[in-house]
Amino acid sequence: MKICEICGLPKDLCVCEEIAREVQKVKVYTVRRRFGKLMTIVEGIDEHDIDIRELTKTLKSKCACGGTSKKGQIELQGDHKRKVKEVLAGMGFSSDTIEIK
Repeated sequence: MKICEICGLPKDLCVCEEIAREVQKVKVYTVRRRFGKLMTIVEGIDEHDIDIRELTKTLKSKCACGGTSKKGQIELQGDHKRKVKEVLAGMGFSSDTIEIK
């Protein structure tokens, strides 16, 4: 059985990630890239507390788009600001701390 290094509970019962989700200040905005394509950028998520690769994978599947995670940001192809906020709120992030620009 693996033990969490932060809280000392077994990994199955660990609540560190859930607590971290509630206090994150997430910014969601779009930028224009090459050839006028829109990219939705999600930033402000601490990589040490939350598995950003798993979060990227979930957002890509829920938004039905391509994307990647670079430099602590999640980049999604297309304009998905509203959908990202809904998905993040459903995953336990506080909707008050998700800022859409």
